[in-house]
Amino acid sequence: MSSIRFIPALCLSLLALLALLAGPQVHAAEAPSSRPEQWAQSVETQYNLYQMSPTLYRSALPDKGAVPLLQQLKVATVINFLPESDASWLSAPDINQVQLPYRTNHVDDADVLKALRAIQSAEAQGPVLMHCKHGSDRTGLMAAMYRVVVQGWSKEDALNEMTQGGFGDSSHFKDGIRYMMQADVDKLRTALANGDCSTSVFATCSVKSWFETVGVSKPLSH
Repeated sequence: MSSIRFIPALCLSLLALLALLAGPQVHAAEAPSSRPEQWAQSVETQYNLYQMSPTLYRSALPDKGAVPLLQQLKVATVINFLPESDASWLSAPDINQVQLPYRTNHVDDADVLKALRAIQSAEAQGPVLMHCKHGSDRTGLMAAMYRVVVQGWSKEDALNEMTQGGFGDSSHFKDGIRYMMQADVDKLRTALANGDCSTSVFATCSVKSWFETVGVSKPLSH
């Protein structure tokens, strides 16, 4: 009789022990991981919206429901890296729209300079939101290049934030990482300061600009 009572008691003891062992693991999983203060901080998970600085935000593709939040954040400009316009969801007259479509597997210095210049110009008017579809690869690369070229971060620090910041599937970052590793930051910074469209005089935009300059400066023929 006593042995019969012992079996349920033993089972309860084992269950209690398992609960104690599992308890710390559950709490550890729920505990927020340490996030560097200088990394972009989450504002709204639905839109993968993060704040990078007092004047710069990054996100996935917003929708009409995001407009009140953007207005609350006093966003004055939305920069879109997608080929589709934001006009379908953004009609607020107090928010400017800038569209700079590009693909990470075809990105070059001209794309980066155009985006960084657009961000800096828009920041003078108020906070800026930049986005692509998921807010990870295209937005992630431009965010990282902003960190390095404008804010002076090291490539290593910017890449760590880009790939480990929780912005999306890290397998999507390979093209952006490849570009960043070969990018000449000093040349980009100089070109940005000088108003050049690229770091190379042989780039398509540079050649086009040269022809336009020559065409304007040539005397009119009679």
